Amino acid sequence: MMNGFGWGGMWFGWIFWLLLLAVIIWAVVTIVNRNQGHGSNRYFPAHEDALEILKKRYARGEITREQFEQMKKDLNS
Repeated sequence: MMNGFGWGGMWFGWIFWLLLLAVIIWAVVTIVNRNQGHGSNRYFPAHEDALEILKKRYARGEITREQFEQMKKDLNS
């Protein structure tokens, strides 16, 4: 005796488990990708030295020339 689903019920079960597996894989990949960048600062990547950051701040107009010169002098001392 059939339960009313016939062969379609079996396919629904497979699709459900495949979708569940896909969601789990997606969640794991998302968590891993977020944790890889945990220690880095997105504004100033780790490979940049302080003088490069200072030059970029000056170029963007975040600091004045006097501030730039003073900070550059402080970095070189």
